[in-house]
Amino acid sequence: MTSSAFPSPSASLVLSPLVPYGWDDAWADEFAPYDAQGLVAGRVIRVDRGQCDVATADGVIRADTAFVTPHDPMRVVCTGDWVAVEPAGTPRYVRAYLPRRTAFVRSTSSKRSEGQILAANVDHAVVAVSLAVELDLGRVERFLALAWESGAQPVVVLSKADLVPEAATLAHLVQDVETSAPGVPVLAVSSATGEGLDVLEAVLAGGTAVLLGQSGAGKSTLANALLGEDVMDVRATRDMDGKGRHTTTTRNLLALPGGGVLIDTPGLRGVGLWDAESGVGQVFSEIQEFAADCRFQDCAHVAEPGCAVLAAVDSGELPERRLESYRKLLRENQRIVAKTDARVRAEIRRDWKRKGAEGRAAMEAKRGRW
Repeated sequence: MTSSAFPSPSASLVLSPLVPYGWDDAWADEFAPYDAQGLVAGRVIRVDRGQCDVATADGVIRADTAFVTPHDPMRVVCTGDWVAVEPAGTPRYVRAYLPRRTAFVRSTSSKRSEGQILAANVDHAVVAVSLAVELDLGRVERFLALAWESGAQPVVVLSKADLVPEAATLAHLVQDVETSAPGVPVLAVSSATGEGLDVLEAVLAGGTAVLLGQSGAGKSTLANALLGEDVMDVRATRDMDGKGRHTTTTRNLLALPGGGVLIDTPGLRGVGLWDAESGVGQVFSEIQEFAADCRFQDCAHVAEPGCAVLAAVDSGELPERRLESYRKLLRENQRIVAKTDARVRAEIRRDWKRKGAEGRAAMEAKRGRW
């Protein structure tokens, strides 16, 4: 049975060696103009130092990306791209990449506030969270905001589940994450015992998944378990904090034996938001539902009268931690957008002036009453 992640291939594509990598009729239509030029179709499985490995119908080739490497880091060739490659030559060059269906993007650590694309054409964003250390729900929410914004369906995998032997404790941890991840499957998985792997394999079959998480989250071990062989290097985590060294140093796209492909990524120390307002909204969908009942449409949920969000916190329906995390991610996202969007900067300045004027008016009114 073909997963809904990919359209069913036509008879002409069934035998194509690219089908296991996600090739379908829609990609064939997109590639048609390049096919007419005699270029070769392929999917990027690895990028490093201006070159990339590309899976083509004739096998994996090495190609140079010099012709499609602009100054904009959002438009460079990345793992998961479908590309048009020269049929021959030394070196062979990538001439173009096809329009991306989805893209997982984070902000870089540079002061220029640029976006960095981590993976393209992804159906599932698998966020790996280690149960060897205390859960950081705020970090999970941050990953999920980026995942939703990318256009992919997030999945949270609580790895190393064998380290939590008590079923009740494990169920409680899963529930904690589910509360912070509305609409997202949360799976407890152990690469050591195989627990939960069959469910995860079924979720990922037929599509493209990107594996995300901090160093030490067990991503490479999980990738090996899904692949059925030791393809990715694995190193032990530190006992003191559960963190590990970067075992994966580049993003690698690998075909899964049960169908679909997996993009493994290096451990991410920083996951800055990049224009992810709608993603933040999806992560905190219950807050937006409460906000619909606020007295004021532009309620900031701080101290306004008639705020349904604050009322939900007071009643215990909404954990205060969730509201604080929501505010934090919205502020961060607003700062990033403001650095790259003059219109938003102007709107923020106008909002500051309006609030300043309201504050001064309120102070004058108080003085008048005194």
